[in-house]
Amino acid sequence: MLSRRSFLAASGAALTAFSIPAKVKNPVPAMFDHLLLGCKDLPTGIGFVERFTGVRAAFGGIHPGRGTQNALLSLGERQYLEIIAPDPAQAGSTNPRAVSLQGLVEPRLVGWAVHPVSLADLAEKLRVAGIVFDGPTPGSRKRPDGRLLQWRTLDLKDDASGLLPFFIEWSAGSPHPSTDAPQGCRLVRFELATADPDALNITSSLLSLDALIVKGVLPQLRARIASGRGQFDLTS
Repeated sequence: MLSRRSFLAASGAALTAFSIPAKVKNPVPAMFDHLLLGCKDLPTGIGFVERFTGVRAAFGGIHPGRGTQNALLSLGERQYLEIIAPDPAQAGSTNPRAVSLQGLVEPRLVGWAVHPVSLADLAEKLRVAGIVFDGPTPGSRKRPDGRLLQWRTLDLKDDASGLLPFFIEWSAGSPHPSTDAPQGCRLVRFELATADPDALNITSSLLSLDALIVKGVLPQLRARIASGRGQFDLTS
């Protein structure tokens, strides 16, 4: 069962949750796209992040038919944080993501995404390797300004207990959400904790994730975000 600790703090400062690998290539994967911070309702998630960063995430829109809505803030170039929560206007949704969010006690990481160069090429690579996946699947949401964002995603059937990402390819006419999301935060470190780093490293290499993988008792996503108020840690 995954830990639901999403923030570690002592005397107003973040308490380090990270182990340090012997060799560090990149503290953030090169293809990193966004983090999903799940919460039971959107105002709670927005307030949680603003409390520790001083940056207020902007409402992004709803996901029609999926039972969720989001708010966004930039984490740097082509990187952002998505605060995702159930959409009250779609109450009763049976979408697994929306249902799981309703049960959260406090905000925590519930996933991450990367943007490969080509989703079609990735799909072919996975087929050759015998890795089962769903997609590419089209997705969209309407922004508050009325503009429609469109993308395609690919999901692995086996996501290693939530450690592996989903893959996203933004449509040519859709601006990346990081371009106009509120600024002031950046992702300075992201890692995957697992009881079997060797096995996960093999899969990570096959998927070209370039992710930091460390030893941990439980599978856990760990992210460190820096802002004008210092650094704070999010975990799954």
